[in-house]
Parts: sequence; C-alpha cells; structure tokens
Amino acid sequence: MRRRQRGFTLLELLLALAIVGALVVIAFSGVRIALAAWRQGEDRAEAHQHLRGVVLSLARSVSGMYPYNGPRGDTPTPELLFTGTESRLEFVTQAAPFPASIPVAFTAVVFALGDTDERRGLVIRQRVLPNRSPFTDAEVVFNDPTLTELAFSYLDDSGAWQSSWDTEATKKLPRAIRVNVGGTIGGRGETLPPITVSIRVGSEQ
Repeated sequence: MRRRQRGFTLLELLLALAIVGALVVIAFSGVRIALAAWRQGEDRAEAHQHLRGVVLSLARSVSGMYPYNGPRGDTPTPELLFTGTESRLEFVTQAAPFPASIPVAFTAVVFALGDTDERRGLVIRQRVLPNRSPFTDAEVVFNDPTLTELAFSYLDDSGAWQSSWDTEATKKLPRAIRVNVGGTIGGRGETLPPITVSIRVGSEQ
C-alpha cells in the first residue's frame, strides 16, 4: 500500500512567510540606511567642495596683495592702503576676485563677514584704483550666506600671529595672512583647516 504523501501544514507555511517577510524588511532597511549614508556623504562632500572653492578664491586674491600707497578720503597724504582685523580685511591686490571688463593694475578689495543686516555670510567688495575712497566706495560683487565663519590672523616679523594689523605702527604689510572659514550647506556645518598665504611682494612703504 502506498503511504499517504504529507504536505506542508498551514502553520508551517505561515512561519515560512513570516521568516521571508522579516528577511525582506531587514534587507530594505539596510538599503535605506545605505542610501541615507550615501546622501549624507554627498552633502558633506558638496559643502566641503564649496568652502574649498571659496577659500581658494580668497587665497588667490590675498596672494596678489600689493603695498599700494594712496590717499584716503580728503586726506592728501598718501598712506599704505591696508586694514586687517579678525573679521575684516581691506587690501589692494593685483588679482581681483572678479576681474574688471578692462585691464586694471590694482583693485581695492574688502573681505568681511555680514557687514550689514541685509547681507549675511561672506561679503566681497571691490573697486578699481586709483580712487580716493577705495574701501568705503567699494561695491558688493559677491555675497555667500552659507559661509558662517571667517577669521583672519597676521604674521609679524617675530613669527607671531596677531589678530589685527596696525599699518600706522608697522608701515608695512604682514609677512603672511592665515584664513579660517566655515559654513553651513543643507543644514550641515563644515569647517576647513586654516590656510596660510604668504605675502610675496615687498612690504616696505
């Protein structure tokens, strides 16, 4: 006599389906976590690349700095056009951040962080020289609200870093300028290591 062939019971089928469903949920959860991590990595890379592009543009202009002497306002006596504080840098460069439509030798440039209530983040101003009010009359050419940190420090002849630079006392440019930047893009903050730019031209007045 043939033995009756035995199939799966309903309980066994339910257990098998439950196990398969759990494996599918685990697999899809892993995929979601991987996609979220990938998106976070992309956002961080984008923020890092954006800040790197900004700091390289700043460094290029600072590296073209020149010890330009000219009058300020109504004062007839020329002076070294340079002012450096921790959050603001005014200088003359041969490498303007945004070149003029005509060939120009020198451009007055201002780097500042949120110089007005309407403009937050990095603000770049520039004006073609000669001009009696090179920094106060400089026009805004760039505003990046994603940049939330901007700090400058200045290297003196003794090798010490200063938070500000007094041209009236030193009568020359600093030996180097260190730039620190940080920003927020898509809710993610990013801070770059400081970059040091040497002032290659002669700095004596």
